[in-house]
Amino acid sequence: MPRQKLSEYRAKIIISKALGLPYKGWSVDSSLSLNSQLQEAASADSSFVVKVDEGVKGRFKKGLVLLDVQHGDLAKAVKILSDKGYRWLIVEPMDSHVPTDERYLGLLSDREGLTLQYSTIGGVDIEQHAESLKRVRLNSETDWGHLAAETGISDKQLQQLAAVFAGNYFVFTEINPYLISDAGLKMLDAAVEVDDTAAFFVDNWDADDLRRHTGHNLTQEELNVQELDANSPASLKLSVLEPDGSIFLLLSGGGASVVVADEVYNQGYGKQLANYGEYSGNPNTEETYLYTEAVLKLLLKSSAKQKVLFIGGAVANFTDIAKTFAGVLQAIEEVADKLRAQQVKVFVRRGGPNQEEGLAQMEAVLNKHGLLGAVHSPETPLTAAVTEALQGVGHE
Repeated sequence: MPRQKLSEYRAKIIISKALGLPYKGWSVDSSLSLNSQLQEAASADSSFVVKVDEGVKGRFKKGLVLLDVQHGDLAKAVKILSDKGYRWLIVEPMDSHVPTDERYLGLLSDREGLTLQYSTIGGVDIEQHAESLKRVRLNSETDWGHLAAETGISDKQLQQLAAVFAGNYFVFTEINPYLISDAGLKMLDAAVEVDDTAAFFVDNWDADDLRRHTGHNLTQEELNVQELDANSPASLKLSVLEPDGSIFLLLSGGGASVVVADEVYNQGYGKQLANYGEYSGNPNTEETYLYTEAVLKLLLKSSAKQKVLFIGGAVANFTDIAKTFAGVLQAIEEVADKLRAQQVKVFVRRGGPNQEEGLAQMEAVLNKHGLLGAVHSPETPLTAAVTEALQGVGHE
């Protein structure tokens, strides 16, 4: 169950609708023209809060929340945050209040079910008041009336919150802070994590609502893979860590990607790791071709003097190795001359259905173009194959 962060904008729309609360806010893509995006906000009778909306924790302390922004300064505020490397922002009317009125509410799921945690202390310093948190396991014996009295949120709304949590495949929800007044519940900030594999089963959110911050404006290759992932039942993820890195990964399966990245770091090559990601869920040949093409473009643009490409994964249960490797090899052959000119070596360790055919094709093509580092079946441990590949680059 890959956990991903939902945009605050989408999370608030979903929760507000379920709880019968009004919500006014605007999602802003800072890479696009702001006129149409901020037109409605500019006509609102209010000052505004402008925040980064990329699932970043501790935004206020990091200077990623701008308060009391006036109409004429909205574009300037957006530029301030986008210049720090953030694309997605959320703009909302400013709600002035006393900090001591802030409260905290959270929901999290585990194998045992759903847990509610709450506190009469909320806001940016909640972690310093961990002792104030109360936790209750939600089940058929839950005293909703008691929780309503404790949280200030009606028993009906609390039950609706639990229902929307389950119905939208949330795995974590945090409303911090929220306010309680005569007008009822007011959410100031909300954070939601979802099971991203549920994007095909829900109507209230989709892959375009997922957020992750990479620390930089997304490269065209990352954007291309995001679009590819959004239109495929397979999972295709790509994050650039170091554009001028020397170690490039083309990994299949989330578990294998974690193992390989950890091994690279454990052996002292972390600063040279160029990218992270994975393709899984039995992508077709065209999808693996496009994914590999994106990784190879990044590799060829890197200024590192020594480069290796590691193509790896665990032993697949149903992903056809020969079929996926066909797409990988198509992309490699298209730029083989450029790869050879940069003295790139390719190391492979993979297993699964049709592995003999796939590995044989891989070795033959790499050998033909002078790119062969080594090709291994599952008989070679994944970590051993990584160690071998790292010998192709030196410590920097």
